[in-house]
Amino acid sequence: MNNELTRNKIPELTLLFWVMKICATTLGETAGDLLSMTLDVGYAISSLLLISIFFITLSGQLKVKRYIPFLYWSVIVSTSTAGTTMSDFMDRTLELGYAAGSAILVSILLVILALWYLSEKSLSVTNISSFKGELFYWIAILFSNTLGTALGDFLADNSGLGFAGSAILISSVLVLVILAHYYTKISTVFLFWVAFILTRPFGATFGDLLTKLPENGGLGFGTKGSSLVFVTMLIILIIYDILRKKKPVLDEAGK
Repeated sequence: MNNELTRNKIPELTLLFWVMKICATTLGETAGDLLSMTLDVGYAISSLLLISIFFITLSGQLKVKRYIPFLYWSVIVSTSTAGTTMSDFMDRTLELGYAAGSAILVSILLVILALWYLSEKSLSVTNISSFKGELFYWIAILFSNTLGTALGDFLADNSGLGFAGSAILISSVLVLVILAHYYTKISTVFLFWVAFILTRPFGATFGDLLTKLPENGGLGFGTKGSSLVFVTMLIILIIYDILRKKKPVLDEAGK
């Protein structure tokens, strides 16, 4: 598989990408809680179901030769929903706690990134040139989203910041990451993974802010209504992404 072909399977890292990432990760939080808590399926069974969906969507993504928005973002959503229930299973069912769960997931993610670098000599997410590199990319995304959930829960519950305070704190750090990207020489690959991980707890805390009852610090919209809103938003953004890419082709054909 040549570099150009593989590179075209990953979307450009534009503002649209990050808006879609936040929508997908917020949906992952609300949909994961909908399955495990609202529908009372439980964290263990929910995790098994959602991991299965992740493998199904990932197998499709690995087989295609180009970037297909609906497929790519289906894998992202599946990593987010699976990450939500996996993190909750570790932190609540296994009673590891948010701090210990976050520490374990940080360690796992660092090992994955180290193996990826040793294997491919790069952690670039814009120039993935092999099947193995793409596989590492998705495994890292799965565990970064799981880590993001644990980190978001830790900030919202253990730190005393609450859902709104955590969202504001993470937003502030993300602004610093953006400034570092434009005004410093810090590695863009490092900044990508920092931003990618932090958008997950932002989505998690924002999702909890929407779904939890007011007495628990939320707005009380519930998991069903919130999930429906973010599904709709993500579908609209995916359609926009598809039409945006078709427009230059149509313009060229009209000349």
